[in-house]
Amino acid sequence: MYNKRNIMKNVINWVAGLFRDESGNPSSKRFVGIVAGLTLCITMYVNSYTHGDIRPSDTLVNAVAMLAFGCLGLASADKIWGKRDKK
Repeated sequence: MYNKRNIMKNVINWVAGLFRDESGNPSSKRFVGIVAGLTLCITMYVNSYTHGDIRPSDTLVNAVAMLAFGCLGLASADKIWGKRDKK
């Protein structure tokens, strides 16, 4: 049976793997995309419980969303084109 140390080690390895590309190197695109996505989700959640006057502009929300989707999309494109270049 798994003990707590093995479970935590597996979780940490999984989270670290989110920020690495297919060759195992750290990926700044994935890091920025994930952080931007989390920030956007947290901001939208907090704003659902606040008044309308205390909210970020629509342009700022759209810019962060495009940054998150763009970075994660570029990371996916690198993964696809990287496989094609190796063959």
